[in-house]
Amino acid sequence: MEMTVPAFIAVTLGMVVFFIGALLTREVAFLKDYNIPEPVSGGIAVALVTWGFYVLTDRRIVFDLSVRDYLLVLFFSTIGLNARIADLFKGGRLLVVLLCLTIGFMILQNLVGLVGTLLFGLDRPLAVLLGSAALIGGHGTAIAWGPQIEAITGFAAAEEVGIASATLGLVLAALIGGPIGKSLIDRNGLEGDRDAPPVVGLEFPEKGEPAEVVNHISLMRATLAAHVAILLGWFAHQAIAQMGLMLPLFVPCLLVGIVMSNTVPYVFPHISWPTGSRALAVISDFSLSIFLAMSLMSMQLWTLAELGGPILGVLAMQVAMTVCFALFVVFRTAGRDYQAAVLSSGFAGFALGATPTAIANMSAVTKRYGAAPLAFVVLPLVSAFFVDLANAFVIRFFVGL
Repeated sequence: MEMTVPAFIAVTLGMVVFFIGALLTREVAFLKDYNIPEPVSGGIAVALVTWGFYVLTDRRIVFDLSVRDYLLVLFFSTIGLNARIADLFKGGRLLVVLLCLTIGFMILQNLVGLVGTLLFGLDRPLAVLLGSAALIGGHGTAIAWGPQIEAITGFAAAEEVGIASATLGLVLAALIGGPIGKSLIDRNGLEGDRDAPPVVGLEFPEKGEPAEVVNHISLMRATLAAHVAILLGWFAHQAIAQMGLMLPLFVPCLLVGIVMSNTVPYVFPHISWPTGSRALAVISDFSLSIFLAMSLMSMQLWTLAELGGPILGVLAMQVAMTVCFALFVVFRTAGRDYQAAVLSSGFAGFALGATPTAIANMSAVTKRYGAAPLAFVVLPLVSAFFVDLANAFVIRFFVGL
C-alpha cells in the first residue's frame, strides 16, 4: 500500500528536513567537520524514518515531487547568472580536462563492474547496472537500461538492481564528497578567496557575527532575473528538442543565464544586475537545499534490501575506486590548487550520484573554506551536458561484451 504526500506538503517537508539537517550538522561534530551538506543529513535521517514506517506497517510513503523539478531549474539558472565570461575563458582548459577525466572514469567504472561480476559470478551485462548506467548515469539511465539488460540476461530483477544501486550511490556520493574536499584542502594547506562574491550558498557566520541583510528589492530582482532565464531557456529547450537533441531543461536555462549576465549589464549599464549578489546566493542555496532535501527524504531505502552480498561487494569496490580517482587523479590533473580540491569533492558527488549532489558537496566545502566560482560553472557543464551523450556509447559497448 502507498501513502501519497501531496506536492505542497512535500515542499514544506523539504524545508523542515533542511532545518533538521542544519540542527544535526551543528550538533554532530563529524557532520560539521567533514562538510556533510545540511539537506543530506536531514534527508537521510527522514528516509530512515520512512523505511522504519514501511517495515512496521507495510505501507510506503510516496512524495509528489513535481515542484522539485522547478527548484532544480531555478538553481541552475542562478548558476548561469553568476558566471562571468572571463571565468569561462579561464575555465576552457579545465572543462576539457574534466570532460576527458569523466569519460575515462566511466570506462573505468564499468571495468570495475565487469571485474565484480566475474569475481562474484554475476551475468556480465549487469556490470553497467553496477557501473556507469546506475552510478554516474543515475536513476533515469538505470531505468532506461534495466529492461534491455533483463532481455539479454534473463535476470528478472535487473531494473530493480539498477535502481537500488543508483539509490545507494546517491547516498554515498553525498557522504564522501565533503571528506574528500577536507582531506585535500587540509593536507595541502589550501584556501579559497574569502573576498570573492558567493556563487551558491553563504559562508557560515562566525559566532557572534551579525548576519548580513538581504533586502526585499534585491531578492525580488534576483528572482525575476532567474525566471527570465528560465523562460528563455524553456523556449531554447523547445527549439533544441525539435532538432532531435534531448537535453535536460536546466542545461539551456544555465546557458541562457550565462548569456544574460554577460550581455545585459553592458547593454543596459544602469540596470542593477544580480551577478555576485548575496540575494542571488540566497536563492541558489534555497533552491538547491530544498531540491536535495526532497530528493533524499523520498528515497525508498528498503529497495537496498534487494541488493545481495555480491552486489554490495561490487559497489564497495566502486566507492573505493571513486575516492582514489578523486584524490589522486582529478585533483592532480585539475591543477593541485584549491579549485581542484573543490572540483574533486564535486566529482565524487556526480560520479556516484547526480549533479545536484556534486554542487551540494562543493557548496558545503566553499562555505567553510572560501569561494571557488569556476568549479560551479565547469562541473555542471560536464556532468549535465556531455556525460549522458558519452555514457550512452560507453554503456552500449560494455553491454555488447
